[in-house]
Amino acid sequence: MKLKTIHIFTDGACSGNPGPGGWGAILRYGGENGGEPISTEISGGEKQTTNNRMELMGVIEALQRLKYPCKAIIKTDSQYVVNGIEKGWAKSWKRNNWIKSDKKPALNADLWEKLLELCGTHEVTFEWIRGHAGHAENERCDELARLAVPR
Repeated sequence: MKLKTIHIFTDGACSGNPGPGGWGAILRYGGENGGEPISTEISGGEKQTTNNRMELMGVIEALQRLKYPCKAIIKTDSQYVVNGIEKGWAKSWKRNNWIKSDKKPALNADLWEKLLELCGTHEVTFEWIRGHAGHAENERCDELARLAVPR
């Protein structure tokens, strides 16, 4: 069965690090054959968090919205998220009981665990995009994330 392709754009923000933070995501389906794509925007925040946690939450929350297995192309400005999956860091950390190669605990193990689970459900690829470089969807996700930061 051919999987439907979903384009997901995400970003995270934090006011202080740690501090109050937010995440934003855009899920886009269709439009490949000249039709109008369907887009959904989502966001959320936490009172005490870090930027990296918010970057991970944007991806996790977006993937959790998918009702059935999909091919998800995730575009984010977070090298932490992209490298964690694409370079196999998260799988290695999990295999080593969430201990990194430098023998220090892997941060955000709870979120990496969830993201790995979701990557097992969906066919996920990650693409890094430069943040604050005029990429319309990234700029909108940044705005959504900043608006979601608890005041």
